[in-house]
Amino acid sequence: MTSVATLGSHCSLQVLKGAKDEGFKTILICEKKRESLYRRFSFIDEFILVDSFKEILGLKCAKRLEEQDAIIIPHGTLIAQMSSQEIESIKIPIFGNKRILKWESDRNMKEKLMLEAKLNIPKSLLSPKEIKGLAIAKRHGAAGGKGYFLTTSEKDYKRKRDKLIQQGTIKGDSDLYLQEYAFGVSAYLQYFYSPLKDTLEFFGVDRRYESDIDGLGRIPASQQIDIDITPSFNVIGNSPLVLRESLLEEVYSMGEKFVEASKKLVTPGMTGPFCLEGVYDDNGRFTAFEFSARIVAGTNLYVEGSPYSAFIYDEPMSMGKRIAREIKNAEKDNQLVNILT
Repeated sequence: MTSVATLGSHCSLQVLKGAKDEGFKTILICEKKRESLYRRFSFIDEFILVDSFKEILGLKCAKRLEEQDAIIIPHGTLIAQMSSQEIESIKIPIFGNKRILKWESDRNMKEKLMLEAKLNIPKSLLSPKEIKGLAIAKRHGAAGGKGYFLTTSEKDYKRKRDKLIQQGTIKGDSDLYLQEYAFGVSAYLQYFYSPLKDTLEFFGVDRRYESDIDGLGRIPASQQIDIDITPSFNVIGNSPLVLRESLLEEVYSMGEKFVEASKKLVTPGMTGPFCLEGVYDDNGRFTAFEFSARIVAGTNLYVEGSPYSAFIYDEPMSMGKRIAREIKNAEKDNQLVNILT
């Protein structure tokens, strides 16, 4: 019997609850320090306790998963904890296209895929010498916003970079990607692409609360000037958002173009959940500055479904449950090969 497994972090509760609702056995690969948290939830059938998530690469862990016919659901923690080479070396079947996770982790590859999809994206800067206005420096990979910073000049960039090096957050310039800052209202667009049906589903929208850049808004401007801090963009949580209906046509169009571009550049393309992340300006134009090629934590808002999934399904449908439903349908039709790598 097929089982569903994931790492104990990020959106694992949603993933395993959805899998349990669809009739699968559920397995949590859990760090020992977090065992007491996850033991609270009865829909987790089996625990594989580890000191480090990297133990999933070892034979002992792999054997236990193989014995259970497990399928691993990847999320942001997998990308944050392991290199692309390590992820691709995992022998247990992974839901979706594990090779596209490398394109998410590498900022230059990410930009190439977004340009292929003809998305409107901010200009990238090859050197801090090119900074002419407000820019943002980002770390590669799924860092959850930690170590990101705003900058307005080469001198300012070097000062903030050096501070992160001293803190041990980065090693140097090669760990950072510079991009012109895009102004507007942030929106993280959640999608699911089914290769079984060749259809794109728009699942929801969220915004992120980032510390301590969001907290600065509560401090008067005069006092902000007097304090010497480099605000972090570390994501603390998410809040729901509903778009103007007139924006939805472009939302679907962007998602479909992204799916087609992924098929060209990284076979077999984008499978399952993904997210286009960006901002809407005062004309309702979307600028995409990121994508995530797997389930995002913002979907945790919608464990009973979102306003958009409700238009597609006559039942509560979380992203975790949607993933499990895709596995169930593929298994029934002998098409697992089309949704796993």
